[in-house]
Amino acid sequence: MRIIAGDWRGRKLSAPKGDATRPTGDRTRETLFSMLASRLGTFEGLKVADLFAGSGALGLEALSRGAAHCLFVEQDKAAIDAIRANIQTLGARERSAVQHGSVLSLGPAKEPYDLILLDPPYDTGAGAVALDRMLRLGWIGPASWIAVETGAKETVEVKGLSLDAERKVGKAKLTLLTRVD
Repeated sequence: MRIIAGDWRGRKLSAPKGDATRPTGDRTRETLFSMLASRLGTFEGLKVADLFAGSGALGLEALSRGAAHCLFVEQDKAAIDAIRANIQTLGARERSAVQHGSVLSLGPAKEPYDLILLDPPYDTGAGAVALDRMLRLGWIGPASWIAVETGAKETVEVKGLSLDAERKVGKAKLTLLTRVD
């Protein structure tokens, strides 16, 4: 696993051992960030949340491309260790925060995030549950973009969010959402 583009292009990332996490593959990540870049134009200065973060590959990719800050939220201890190691290796401590715990236990946001990246366990519906909660707690603003990676047959539907795009990549489906006002 490596960073696809930006300041850290080509740098390797470590992933937690075992099968408790399923890191987003390079091809899927490349497709996702191409979809996002065509809509956002640039990642410069964005405030990003990487939820169900696993190795932190999605948030680190955003930081490599110029995001100002990323919050990584993960409940698995081995994954938290991998995220912290990757942040250290890339020198991203000042632009990162790591929260050990469930995405479903997050409290109200101080302000909305520009980009929210979710890679929940496949076929659980956890992404939609988390997004519904985050919408109510102020994490998602009128200009926020949300990217969810699910199993290829899953659909992400959340009242208050609008589907912008879906794309299947192997066993995964990438879904981009925006807030409906």
